[in-house]
Formats: sequence, structure tokens, C-alpha cells
Amino acid sequence: MILADALARLFPGAPRLQEIEAADVAALLDALDARWPGLRDRVADSTPRIRRHLNVFVDSQKACLETPIAADSEVLILTAMSGG
Repeated sequence: MILADALARLFPGAPRLQEIEAADVAALLDALDARWPGLRDRVADSTPRIRRHLNVFVDSQKACLETPIAADSEVLILTAMSGG
């Protein structure tokens, strides 16, 4: 799993590259939140959905909280790009 630099900076000691086993994106966020409390709330809102200013990708496909994660999957949590 690769965590956006902007998120990693908010949680001292949180490495950008981590290996975490989880069944789906929601479980991954729960595991991250157990290590760095508050991280889940930065990625997902209370509806629950991934916040609009962030993107989560599992194996290069845009993901939601219910997206399954295989043992060999690559997960990216990135800040969304916008412009005008």
C-alpha cells in the first residue's frame, strides 16, 4: 500500500509504503486507523465514502470502500488532482 505524502506527513511515523493485509478497502483503512488514529477519518467520511479530494486505487482501478483486496494487490491512496 502506498500512502499519499500529504497524509503521511499528518501522521508522524507513518511510512508511505506499507504492507497490510485486508479483505477490502474499508478493512485496510481500519488497520491503518488502528496504527495511526484519525487516519481513517482523513480518507473516508461518515456516509461512509472515500472523501472527494482523495482517490483510492486497487491494482490501478479506482476503488470504493467495498472494493476487495487480494493478497498481491497494490493499493494507492492519493490526493485527487484538480484544475481549471
